[in-house]
Amino acid sequence: MNHEETERRDEPDADDGRGDHGREPALEGAGPFEVLRWAVERFHPRLLMATAFGAEGCCILHMLADIQPGVRIINLETGYQFPETLELRERIKARYAIEVEYIYPEQTVAEYEAEHGGPLYELRPDQCCHDRKVLPLRQAVKRIDPLAWISAIRKDQTNDRAQADLVQWDAKFNLVKVNPLLNWTKREVWGFVVKHDVPYNPLHDRNYPSIGCWPCTRAVQPGEDERAGRWAGKVKKECGLHVLEHKDGSGI
Repeated sequence: MNHEETERRDEPDADDGRGDHGREPALEGAGPFEVLRWAVERFHPRLLMATAFGAEGCCILHMLADIQPGVRIINLETGYQFPETLELRERIKARYAIEVEYIYPEQTVAEYEAEHGGPLYELRPDQCCHDRKVLPLRQAVKRIDPLAWISAIRKDQTNDRAQADLVQWDAKFNLVKVNPLLNWTKREVWGFVVKHDVPYNPLHDRNYPSIGCWPCTRAVQPGEDERAGRWAGKVKKECGLHVLEHKDGSGI
């Protein structure tokens, strides 16, 4: 593997603010495992994780397999995911006996593109992400009715994510949002992957540090930001799940 084989810090610095919900003293100085254990103790069985099977998400799955493998985990299957991503779901199932549930949009890719006269990901990528990611997640949240959800974002990935807290109120989905890897770096993520032999997407070894839908993801070039391959050539760097939302409150 082409990633630096480094050890993670046992307890990386943690900013555990919960936005308008105050601070959680139990999480002061806590590492990701402790944050996840706290979330499980507080919210399971009404705890949900959404994963795109990035390296960060796979680290969380590895930890949850030890803490509580019964946590409900979903993937937004847009119909545009890489075959390697779909295959990783099966390897996760074989390794941890955790079956990630697919959440589908109302329309298939063929139906969606027929309605719009072709694919929207080039002309209106925000609408495509909204229709095939944000809306399905909202519908899943309404159906599953969790109290909190887990994400795998890191502060150093985007400006929006840099403003997140370990635990916060997510106004977009009206849930508590738990970000256990928020203060980890890419180096720490891959150190954990190597140390624990965590299954990961082989596209990472082909210069795809951030993987989304295949039409909107490319390999990055030397010196580029790790999310430069997402919606390349566009200002857009988020699908909409983790952007700032202030309409009805404060959340990311």
